[in-house]
Amino acid sequence: MFRRGYLFLLDKPAGLTSHDVVERVRRALSLPRIGHSGTLDPMATGLLLLCAGEAARLQGFFTLMDKSYEGIIRLGRATTTFDREGEPVGPERDSAGLTREEIEAAAESFRGEFLQSPPPYSAKKIGGRKFYEMARKGESVPVIPKKVRVPELSFGELSRGRLPFSISCSSGTYIRSIASDLGEKLGCGAHLESLRRTRIGDFQASDAVPLERFEGMSPAERLEPPHAVPLSRVHFPFERVRLASLETWKIRKGQSIPARGVASKEGDWVALVGPSDEMVALGQVSPIGTRGIALIRPKLVLAD
Repeated sequence: MFRRGYLFLLDKPAGLTSHDVVERVRRALSLPRIGHSGTLDPMATGLLLLCAGEAARLQGFFTLMDKSYEGIIRLGRATTTFDREGEPVGPERDSAGLTREEIEAAAESFRGEFLQSPPPYSAKKIGGRKFYEMARKGESVPVIPKKVRVPELSFGELSRGRLPFSISCSSGTYIRSIASDLGEKLGCGAHLESLRRTRIGDFQASDAVPLERFEGMSPAERLEPPHAVPLSRVHFPFERVRLASLETWKIRKGQSIPARGVASKEGDWVALVGPSDEMVALGQVSPIGTRGIALIRPKLVLAD
């Protein structure tokens, strides 16, 4: 059933780690080969994209997709972890006098591309050690900036120190750090009070199913759209290579084929499409000549 791979859209509840959700779905499906495409902190809710069966081989690809979130930033109080689960840092400061103009001006630093360092309490590793392990022991956590991208960041009305926001960002962006840094720029401190992931690539939280409901479904219900998507139905942003009938047969048998006019470079993924426009396989390109001929090796066959 899962040989060709499935994606499952789960709505993660607060209080569980992403790994907790994966383990419970593994038990529900009696399927050990399941991974997820992007960690959510325990306090966060929303879309968790699970890659089951052969889809687990593409977990890294889905992890790199842009993501969207909504939540609340609590102004006036900084914390050690940059979210509500940390200890307060210093006294609470008044944020009531902040204007929309001041908030927007401070937020400009977090729009577009910029360098961001992971929070000290994060799962980022260096030398095999996680940052939060070092931070809990009182050790100095290294500052390792990484370029991130935020094409959209907007705010609702500030009320009693709580600032609603929505954001779209590149993979690996720490929303906690944006909340904390915004508070620093405003001079009042801040932390992330709540967070919900609403999108991963083209996948929406509105199509996800709550974890407990998924566990209570019958095997057939668990495979129903929109929360279950077979890999053959996923629109991959790869170059599409159309196959003739004989080429389709060869690809389904795991055989490589030559192809002319392929624009993708060596090592790039391509989507292999059959005569009836059905997704047959995902492959990788290896140039074999100087006249635009490439060898395409099937890496993940999606149809019999």
